[in-house]
Amino acid sequence: MSDSSASSFDYDVIVIGAGYGGFDAAKHAADHGLRTAIIESRDMGGTCVNRGCVPSKALLAASGRVRELADAKHLQGFGIHAAPVRFERQKIADHANQLVATIRTNLTKTLERSGAVILRGKGRLDGHQRVAVRQSNGVKQVFTARDVIVATGSDPFVPPGIETDGRTVFTSDEAISLEWLPRWIAIVGSGYIGLEFADVYTALGCEVTMIEALDRVMPTFDPDIAKIAARHLIDGRDIDTRAGLLARKVTPGAPVRIELAAMATKELVEVLEVDAVLVATGRVPVSKDLHLASVGVETNRGFIPVNDQLQVLAGETPVPHLWAVGDVTGKMMLAHTAAAQGTVAVDNILGHARAIDYRSIPAATFTHPEISSVGLSEADAKALAAAEGFELGSVRSYFKANSKALAELESDGLMKLLFRKDTGEVLGAHIYGLHAADLIQEVANAVARRQRVGDLATEVHTHPTLSEVVEVAYKQAAMAVA
Repeated sequence: MSDSSASSFDYDVIVIGAGYGGFDAAKHAADHGLRTAIIESRDMGGTCVNRGCVPSKALLAASGRVRELADAKHLQGFGIHAAPVRFERQKIADHANQLVATIRTNLTKTLERSGAVILRGKGRLDGHQRVAVRQSNGVKQVFTARDVIVATGSDPFVPPGIETDGRTVFTSDEAISLEWLPRWIAIVGSGYIGLEFADVYTALGCEVTMIEALDRVMPTFDPDIAKIAARHLIDGRDIDTRAGLLARKVTPGAPVRIELAAMATKELVEVLEVDAVLVATGRVPVSKDLHLASVGVETNRGFIPVNDQLQVLAGETPVPHLWAVGDVTGKMMLAHTAAAQGTVAVDNILGHARAIDYRSIPAATFTHPEISSVGLSEADAKALAAAEGFELGSVRSYFKANSKALAELESDGLMKLLFRKDTGEVLGAHIYGLHAADLIQEVANAVARRQRVGDLATEVHTHPTLSEVVEVAYKQAAMAVA
């Protein structure tokens, strides 16, 4: 695949960052015969493997078992009487750590087997098609590459006024190690990270107060899904919520002191004293040390501008041979989005023109039960309908009408399907309920193919399974198409 001038470069492709985006890009490049190097200064696998999706799923799996065994009322519905549940915090933490170590090792071996060279150190741009690597011992080397892919990811965002100490006030980076269980923990933010950790902490017996600066909890979720989910995931767990309040000052210690101010006026409303605070207020790109100015690129709030081919833009113009993928692009800050972007970027490098389709990428929150979505939000779908002059269709399918959910005594759930009433094209879906994270994939595939509910409604689903929640939605939608 290399052109005749490629030999004048040290590598065909250099990837800066070995998280999911960088990993998939480097593996795809190496698998297609490109001489590939990948640079990483921290742990291989980036946020997802080491401080994000992987260890948090281990904690959620363990704490979810504790929740099930401790839910006497639910078990009595099956005629089961369990003994009081006991757990060992350290062994739950060990399970997460072991999973991280296993996946990190597998990922590193996979890269090495593909033929990619792993360079340990901090990478930055050094002009066009040049990358400088500073090793931990201070030694600096400059490498040249025909194409460079930036995949430096993101870090947790800590708002001004909040002081962290990693022990009593901390971010998800520290929370996944589960070093202790605070009797009373405040979680600042009610997005997917805050919700997942609220799930873990409440299952393990901690009291939780959730602080959300916007006027409703779960502001990033579909409002109807958030309403039904909050009844179970927040109200049903006796989580104390404070919406419309800003944690303007958080001081670590025993206890931690939180000053809560009204979002509108910024005036002090109350002072909370709790055992610990988890700051779950989103993530910021890792881009400030990349020396992007050396190639004439300006970031937007730290995010690197890219087009749908993942070429880095200087103004509106693509910078030749420079690409960016993953959280640092700020498109959809999810591991599988980064991986998809990495593959698309390399396909374009290989000369196979491809663009990424963000609409078909699903997202999930792994609470018990789960929340998932794909495609357009209802607000965006309404805006599109108004702009393009079509009528928006919306149908709901309920888990309480599903045999499998009823058999599991887990019938609290809702699916909302959005579609065009003129053509029946699926525009998006939002699900709350048992295994929502798995159910969304079927709709994501339909969105990717721009399929229509009329065709999807005739596809036979296994009975009795949760997938029939999707089938019912498709059939209702097909009846509503003009």
